[in-house]
Amino acid sequence: MSTHAKRERLLLADLLETEGPDAPTLCEGWNTRDLAAHVVVRERRPDAAGGILIKQLASRLDRVMAEFTDKPYEELIQLIRTGPPRFSPFSLKQIDEASNAIEFYVHTEDVRRAQPDWVPRELDPVFQDALWSRLERTARLMGRGTPTGLVLRRPDGQTAVAHRGTPVVTATGEPSELLLFLYGRKNAAEVELEGDKDAIVKLHEAKQLGI
Repeated sequence: MSTHAKRERLLLADLLETEGPDAPTLCEGWNTRDLAAHVVVRERRPDAAGGILIKQLASRLDRVMAEFTDKPYEELIQLIRTGPPRFSPFSLKQIDEASNAIEFYVHTEDVRRAQPDWVPRELDPVFQDALWSRLERTARLMGRGTPTGLVLRRPDGQTAVAHRGTPVVTATGEPSELLLFLYGRKNAAEVELEGDKDAIVKLHEAKQLGI
């Protein structure tokens, strides 16, 4: 496993273990047990994980999720730590880094920021740059459901267009925070929004921004 993906994987596993199976998360309707089951199913049951995106497979995903949610919580944590089996596409280093570094970062923050005493986690500049590179490549796809124009801006002034349109809202923050914002964790993401007031309200009311 590659550096960022491996680090975020182990951080998530440790955090899930520390918080226990019944702690809240930012994922609506999910506690930590549900989130752990989701992570395991995504990596180990590709026959069901497709239901995350494909409606026709949703019922199968629900059945498999229920099966894994019933497993001992400690077993789920160990499966996350162990990583994907050899037949999983996530066992390939490039796919692991491209997909799992972000997946595990977001879900780690889903757990951390759902707790009342959470504090911001300082990320190293190399990881922030890697997240920004991903945002630059995928911003328009990730922001396709945005109800207003949306520009992402780093504190150093670098920008990426997430959605063309008017009026325009500019979201300023570290790449890690902008990523959480685009993934629908708007109330927990530390970003500053500038632009038309009504547009900002619409942006906040949107359930998600296209993910």
